[in-house]
Amino acid sequence: MSASPALPSALHAEIAAAGLDPDRVLASVVDAVAEDLPGEDVTSAATLDPARQAWADLVARADGVVAGLAVAEVVFRHVVGPAVEVKRQAADGDRVSRGDVLLSVHGPVPALLTAERTALNFLCHLSGVATATARWVDALAGTDARVRDTRKTTPGLRALEKYAVRCGGGTNKRMGLFDVAMVKDNHVVAAGSVSAAVAAVRLRFPDVAIQVEADTLAQALEAVDGGARFLLLDNMPTPLLAEVVAAVRAGEPTTGRVELEATGNLTLDRAAEVAATGVDYLSVGGLTHSSPILDLALDLVARGR
Repeated sequence: MSASPALPSALHAEIAAAGLDPDRVLASVVDAVAEDLPGEDVTSAATLDPARQAWADLVARADGVVAGLAVAEVVFRHVVGPAVEVKRQAADGDRVSRGDVLLSVHGPVPALLTAERTALNFLCHLSGVATATARWVDALAGTDARVRDTRKTTPGLRALEKYAVRCGGGTNKRMGLFDVAMVKDNHVVAAGSVSAAVAAVRLRFPDVAIQVEADTLAQALEAVDGGARFLLLDNMPTPLLAEVVAAVRAGEPTTGRVELEATGNLTLDRAAEVAATGVDYLSVGGLTHSSPILDLALDLVARGR
């Protein structure tokens, strides 16, 4: 794919290397700017000298983990144009402290302020997701379990939010309904049983990985007997979770390795306790649907660069 005309080749390559589609990132930025600016920035047009040039620093107002610096740069390049100058003082995935400068940008002041909110909306949200993920990673330190996200994402921002999870040290679950078959309670009801649902998926899509949600020990064992090699252990209290893990692991000399994921009603306080049961993953929808933003701001500065 060739670089988008609005993106320098190095920025295009950076975004692609992060596992994101540069053209989709640009499209998201264009849509967000258009939402904020269907006409003219009336405040900036009325109060600012269009010829005035300045530097502005994007500054952390709280401790956290950064994600989305390239997206913020795309915003500034889209709004300000080719004359903009961008210098980064941090990288995605960095842990930063209050007062740290993450990025500096130079250009016409009216254009910088027009771009400010859209750039911050992306960067604050994605950095909030990364920061929340890092807290789970810290809570699981010393265990063999990893935290992962779900499909509970903001419409249109899934790829970016899942990227932010990776920046925070977490892992991604399926990207959509197409790449993994996930048999949940409604599928079981419709198919008649766990084993029937697994068999139906295997018949129709033999090359697609199958994950099965289980609420009980019996469901978990039925799923494994039916060929599932990934179980979502849903809303289980810790003692039951430990019992299911032990039973599944005991059968693995015959069944082969089964990946196990705890999901539902998980909190940071329970993270280490749940990991100690022997699950491979903790699935946390709140990483993407409920993480607070990381407080960041854009400040005009008088000093040169």
